Amino acid sequence: MAGYILWRINQVGPVPVHCDAGRAAKKILTMAEDEEQQTRQYLLARFWEAALGFWRKGGGRTAWWLTFTVIIIALVNLGLQYRLNVWHRGMFDALDQRDSSGVLYQTIIFFPLIFGVVIVAATATHAKLTLQRRWRDWLNAHVLDQWLTSGRYYQLNLVPGDHSNPEYRVAEDLRLSVEAPVEFAIGVFSAVGSAIVFIGVLWFIGGELAIPLGNTMLRIPGFLVIAAFIYAVLASGSMVMIARGFVVVSENKNQAEADYRYVFTRLRENGESIAMLGGETEERAGLDQAFATVRKRWRELMMQYIRTTVVSQASNGLAPIIPILLCAPKYVGGTMTLGEVMQAASAFMIVQVAFNWLVENYPRLADWTASACRLASLLVSLDRLERAECEETTGRIVRKPAEDGALRLRDLSVNLDDGSAVVNEADIEITPGEKVLVVGESGTGKSTLVRAIAGLWPWGSGEILIRFEGLFLMPQEPYVPLGTLRRAVAYPLSPDEVDDAMVRKTVEEVGLGHFLDRLDEDTTTWEHILSGGEKQRLAFARVLTQRPETIIMDEATAALDPPGQEQLMRLLLERLPDATVISVGHRPELEAFHTRKLVLEHRADGARLVSDESLHRTFGRSARLLSKLPTRRRSRRK
Repeated sequence: MAGYILWRINQVGPVPVHCDAGRAAKKILTMAEDEEQQTRQYLLARFWEAALGFWRKGGGRTAWWLTFTVIIIALVNLGLQYRLNVWHRGMFDALDQRDSSGVLYQTIIFFPLIFGVVIVAATATHAKLTLQRRWRDWLNAHVLDQWLTSGRYYQLNLVPGDHSNPEYRVAEDLRLSVEAPVEFAIGVFSAVGSAIVFIGVLWFIGGELAIPLGNTMLRIPGFLVIAAFIYAVLASGSMVMIARGFVVVSENKNQAEADYRYVFTRLRENGESIAMLGGETEERAGLDQAFATVRKRWRELMMQYIRTTVVSQASNGLAPIIPILLCAPKYVGGTMTLGEVMQAASAFMIVQVAFNWLVENYPRLADWTASACRLASLLVSLDRLERAECEETTGRIVRKPAEDGALRLRDLSVNLDDGSAVVNEADIEITPGEKVLVVGESGTGKSTLVRAIAGLWPWGSGEILIRFEGLFLMPQEPYVPLGTLRRAVAYPLSPDEVDDAMVRKTVEEVGLGHFLDRLDEDTTTWEHILSGGEKQRLAFARVLTQRPETIIMDEATAALDPPGQEQLMRLLLERLPDATVISVGHRPELEAFHTRKLVLEHRADGARLVSDESLHRTFGRSARLLSKLPTRRRSRRK
């Protein structure tokens, strides 16, 4: 908010001397609040646009049957509430009249009523949770479909926007955003139904109240209804005035909690580097700073809860007594029975609960608003990426299937998302089976060019013609999935799709033979067990097992020593002699395994390809030399 005010002041310019600076700041603050409110409304609209798809197309008949079931159960529960209210009247009338048979009758019918209440409550809980579960299941699948399509989960890290911590938004905010609306809908429906039914009870039982004023009589029809309404307005109005800041406070608290968890996640993911650098003190300072924000937000929320608790407890203490005091004159005068007094008191409490339901649930409404807006922010960012994919603009690289040849770049420029060029006007053709090495100084955009070829970097212009089938990308830091080492070798295929003998042979050939006995060990720590070099060996095992036609290597041997690099590159050439290899690297030894070298050179308007050199002679000598060398299987850990 403060940043927005400063930005607006800069936009407006210096305030004239005769202007009231306080009034100008207040106006800017109001504009900021209005814009924040509009943003919240837009995000809530985006959430409902996605979430209501469960009833429009996703859940089908099941969604509507569950909805109707919840409504019917709520109506049955309302009927049981009314019957219990009538039971209070009959029971207390029998006690007042010392009617033993009447007391026995009311006692007998009480237990079936309670049994019915329990059964209906259990059924309502089952129907409510089933509806929430099915809704969450559908919405979770809907969000994941958008998130995992066309590499958007990766592209979100490259573009600005309010979509940090997407894993928390999908796992936690999505859960809260579907649980709360179901409970709110049931609560509002029950509250409205209860208010209508029991206001009628108060009207007919209370009748009119006659108050003598001198020689005249003031008659107030439905005085219990009027009293219930006035009491509810005072209690609920006080609660609204106190709790109106809950939404902002709750949003701030949730964001602070998410940021705090993210600091822990970063610490865990980069634990090795932090430990080697001895950065515990600095990391602790960052954690303390993040937790200080959490503590501050919790204190703000605590003060809101304290104020609402004061009003709520005062209201709950007065509500049962007020109807008895109002009915006491009529009971003493003999125009109202004790049963009617107790029935009126029970109905009065139910009406108060109905009136106060929204106010008492205001904090949960604030939590839901924050969660729904956070989920919608992620959806908005995904929408922006999807629109960029569909719109024909010059800001997107066009990728098409290649009819002939392995790769063709036509006037390709790779840009950042802000439009600044990283690689400019690249125009090359790579034929099937070529082994191409891309070199250049650090920062010239080699890895960015590789990502663009792989389809992960969409920003820029020009065309990329490539064979989509059989394309395999080997990043510098290979991904190690959860589960067994066999699954890691077969990834992204299922372990069942890869022959066991092939897996074992390949694992041994790439120098990971010392892990053969642990191939089916199901552990979540393989990412931490394997060293950097072993992870790159694992990546070679994947490519050798799956035998793709086109292999794109981005510093895929950077963590290996020269003998290890030689061993794996030779193995790759021997096992996949017809594969097209496009690799990025700095080591001059890599030239021996390639037939062509492209040189990127940094320029002010973006890096350009300045050299296209043939390496046939070098490659031929190296291939003949490597064919004469005995195959070395190293099991040492790199």
